[in-house]
Amino acid sequence: MSENTREQFRPDDHPNEHFLLTSIVGSYPKPKWLNRVADLAEDDASKFTEDHLHEAHDDACRVIIDEHERTGLDTVSDGEMRRNEMVEFFADRIEGYEFNGPVKVWGHNYFDKPSVVDDVEYDESWLVDEFEFTHAAASKPVKVPITGPYTLASWSFNEAYDDDAELSYALADLVNEEIEALVDAGARYIQIDEPALATTPDDYAIVGECLDRIVADIPDEVRIGLHVCYGDYSRIYPELLEYPIDEFDVELCNGDYEQIDVFTDPEFTTDLALGVVDVHTTEVESVEEIKENIKEGFKIVPPENLTVSPDCGVKLLPREVARQKIENMVTATREIEAELDAGEIDLGPEVSAD
Repeated sequence: MSENTREQFRPDDHPNEHFLLTSIVGSYPKPKWLNRVADLAEDDASKFTEDHLHEAHDDACRVIIDEHERTGLDTVSDGEMRRNEMVEFFADRIEGYEFNGPVKVWGHNYFDKPSVVDDVEYDESWLVDEFEFTHAAASKPVKVPITGPYTLASWSFNEAYDDDAELSYALADLVNEEIEALVDAGARYIQIDEPALATTPDDYAIVGECLDRIVADIPDEVRIGLHVCYGDYSRIYPELLEYPIDEFDVELCNGDYEQIDVFTDPEFTTDLALGVVDVHTTEVESVEEIKENIKEGFKIVPPENLTVSPDCGVKLLPREVARQKIENMVTATREIEAELDAGEIDLGPEVSAD
């Protein structure tokens, strides 16, 4: 991929010479009233219709985009206000999928696991309307998360293809079509979410082939990130360095950065998106704590190759907690940049700041 796609996201009024890109991974807590409207829209006895739900989604997106911008994030999203679940949302829009009811996944939690019953096909765009609305409502650049083909295949019942690899490749071709449509609409920051890779790391080569298909003919200025949450990263490193991506997004804060050394040998050669706030706890990290977490990233890459983000999507947190975490994250990042400008941070002999 292109050597530097991040500078296009530097704000014109950025206060520091150094620039550590701040971003959100994807999901964000939905306003409670949105969930209530969704319930009413499904209730035949209520007067709420799909039009009311569509209006509520628009309003919720505006609220969350504004909330992201007020925290100071460099790139924003709509917090996935229109999405129900990361596989269901896309499966519902892909020809060849069908739903046959929820399955139990853990405890008392259920997942409406879809089945692939025929060849998957790309019909209408999945996300272009969502992106265009967000882009029009935002004053900051927009990041678009997409569930990756390997996860879409792995978390579905495969009744149509010889194996999940064949299904993954077919889905990757569809993701490529969707990204081309998003790029035509103006999108420049795409994140592929592949949580399934963390649970089946031996399939890293399948994910690599999927990514090759996904980025085929995508312009160099489009930033492609890959997010893999949790898991034993040593089982996919250094193989992931072969992936055609600009940025690898990792969840390390939750594990107190015990795996940080995994990425130091051999040298990490892509940008790193480092989780610096824990999405699994409601405790809001202080600015000073987050600054120390950001410095963990300098053990892997120099500042010009570091993106700062939460560990993962924050949708399960109380909304005010999520906002405070992100606001502190942005404040910590800007303070780190200022300290780098002043030469107050020792990056060590192996990492240098341009």
